[in-house]
Amino acid sequence: MKFFTSLVLIGLALSAAAQDNFTPDFIRINTEVQQNSKAYSTLQSATETIGHRLTGSANGAKAEAYAYQLLKSYGYTVRYQPFEVESWSRLTNETRIGGTTASLKNVASVTLAHSPVKASVTAELIDMGNGLEDDYLKSGDKVKGKIALVYLGVLPGSPAGTPTLHRSEKTAIATKHGAIGIILINGVKGGVLLTGTASVTGKLIPIPAVCIGLEDGTQVKQQMRTSPQFASLNMTNFSGMIKARNVIATLKGNSLPEEKIVVGGHLDSWDLATGAIDNGIGSFAIIDMARTFSALRLKTGRTVEFVLFMGEEQGLLGSKAYIAAAEAKHELDEVKFMLNYDMTNDPKGFSTSRSEMKALFTGWGAQINQIDAGFSNVFLAGAGLHSDHQPFMLQGIPTGGGTGGELPNHSGQFYHSDGDSFKLVDEQQLKNTVRYSVMLTYALANTDKIPVTRQSEEKLKAFLLENNLKEPLQIAGEWRWENE
Repeated sequence: MKFFTSLVLIGLALSAAAQDNFTPDFIRINTEVQQNSKAYSTLQSATETIGHRLTGSANGAKAEAYAYQLLKSYGYTVRYQPFEVESWSRLTNETRIGGTTASLKNVASVTLAHSPVKASVTAELIDMGNGLEDDYLKSGDKVKGKIALVYLGVLPGSPAGTPTLHRSEKTAIATKHGAIGIILINGVKGGVLLTGTASVTGKLIPIPAVCIGLEDGTQVKQQMRTSPQFASLNMTNFSGMIKARNVIATLKGNSLPEEKIVVGGHLDSWDLATGAIDNGIGSFAIIDMARTFSALRLKTGRTVEFVLFMGEEQGLLGSKAYIAAAEAKHELDEVKFMLNYDMTNDPKGFSTSRSEMKALFTGWGAQINQIDAGFSNVFLAGAGLHSDHQPFMLQGIPTGGGTGGELPNHSGQFYHSDGDSFKLVDEQQLKNTVRYSVMLTYALANTDKIPVTRQSEEKLKAFLLENNLKEPLQIAGEWRWENE
């Protein structure tokens, strides 16, 4: 029986390979990108002439226009998809910590997004470890009326399998248990300060939230073992309704124009640096993917939409606006697959939310491997949250992208920090992202049949449970299967 099953699986893989021989086109794509890619130079230009790309800021608007004009110069009909968003930006911030309220000293910190417009709280610090629900349940109501001190990732020495929650989810749990403020400790050495949203909804949160460096946080935790510590959080921020725009370039399909492949990633960044890694390497790879299709005059059966989302950092606002617009026009069923590029770099294979795609993805990957052995054709099936694929996935739409690569020049430590600059970008690795991703997009848009369809509500629920996404979705208020 096992032998028969193996034969069936081999047959399926061979069938997929026989169905799609894209090697001649992949070779053309490979040559074009290696010789003529503009991703590195356009990203450099954007970081130098625009700077950060915060949604709702003047810089954000410049980035939208920059992407629009660049795609237009490649011969596309480009459109803006405007949406209104509750914009947030930091104004002033002061964090002080000490053994008594009279001996508080300034500690370097950065405000986490969607903290209140104005906040001033002073209270005892309570060490809540990893900041998980269990940490609060074990402490009773000890944190109520106090300021929670929480490690941003998973504390070294934590039990194997300790879940990792997003900073916004940890903030939501602290708020639920009565904390009046939260201080998150970054896990990166060298005093690196990390920003990002502390809100699961993209709306203002009721308590101030800040991030401090690893060394300061470690020292405070040590002091708390022998004596109480107190903290004072004082801040002002801006929040108000503004307009932002997704940027969309469309390549119309020939035989199946009503079926759509969305290739998306977020153009926006936080304001501490230029966002070259998060998400310049993703968004400018997408723009160069579009350039490659145009330069080679590649034809597709299905329509391909290249989408630069704004507002991802503030709560997936641009991708949620895209889904809302598609629903309003009854066009959501047209989207057959969504490929997301968020800090994707030098992929070695393809990932997807749907394991049924393995035969096709690895079949195409084997063809790529014959062109470049550096593409090792790894395959990953699974699902996570907190990027622009999420709104698509929660509608049952299959998602995917590149996998198996590493960020360039140890840049992961500068995620959401003032160290995220263009000098971290690796030109050849960026080219690799572009060429392999053009190949994947081309194959998806031209394969005879995509073996997965949009999931029903029942199948989607089972899929999310299987991927352990119920708890974070409940925290975010996005688990729509009540009483289950």
